[in-house]
Amino acid sequence: MKGAWAWPITAMTVLVVAASHVELAAQAPVDGGQVEDAIARLHDGRPDLNGTWRSGVQYALNARSIGASICLGDCPELAEPAGPTPGRTPPERPSYRPEFQAEVARLDAEQVLEDPLLTCANPGVPRIGAPDKIMQNERELVFLYDDVNGSYWRIVPTDGRPHRQDIGPTFLGDAIGWWEGDTLVVETVNLNDKTWLTDDGSFHTTDLRVIERLTRHRDTITYEVTAFDPTVLAEPWAKRPVEMTLSDRELIESAPCIERDLDLMQDLSNHDNPR
Repeated sequence: MKGAWAWPITAMTVLVVAASHVELAAQAPVDGGQVEDAIARLHDGRPDLNGTWRSGVQYALNARSIGASICLGDCPELAEPAGPTPGRTPPERPSYRPEFQAEVARLDAEQVLEDPLLTCANPGVPRIGAPDKIMQNERELVFLYDDVNGSYWRIVPTDGRPHRQDIGPTFLGDAIGWWEGDTLVVETVNLNDKTWLTDDGSFHTTDLRVIERLTRHRDTITYEVTAFDPTVLAEPWAKRPVEMTLSDRELIESAPCIERDLDLMQDLSNHDNPR
């Protein structure tokens, strides 16, 4: 599950990394006499995104027990006070073209049976969210994920190569990256249609294109993502930005995802968006 962290990185490791490929940007005065935030950089001058990052995104499903049963979603028997839950923001939803809204509603009503995430499938992009660890050099980056359904990885070349033409659609697609100033831009295409954008029936087609933007500040990265699928979406869907914070704790191997719930479901009640 998300948020499982292991041993802290040792001081020696930090020193070796710093000595091998990281340069700290000098603090320089700017207009008004203020000092810019210093960020770590590689030898090529690009921001150093290496590290383990925590985004604070919670993955616990909205499950509550009623006797010997588990309720997902609205549970009249365990009614809560009216009003929003403290500390939670309303879920985000894409807007669909009118001719596809009935299909979204059908998938929403049958989410327990239809949502690939609930049967241990790869969550896909952009549903997988911000990476939990980044490994970077001057030619490429590797994104590592400790996701609700297991461990995943993506390779993002930044050396100017085009998208691959020799592979079919996949869950995490084909990504390439480039720099716009100090912001890493990642474009992902060639995604299959076996994943959802988020909860509530938010399906997509193989025309999906995803743009992610990662901007490092001092010890944080602002992560932004927009999904484009004009075949079914009424407009591009931009998720709320996520703030990733540098962590001194390493990832550990995710526990295996084993589906044991569907045979015990009593109805098709679904749950709040876990992301």
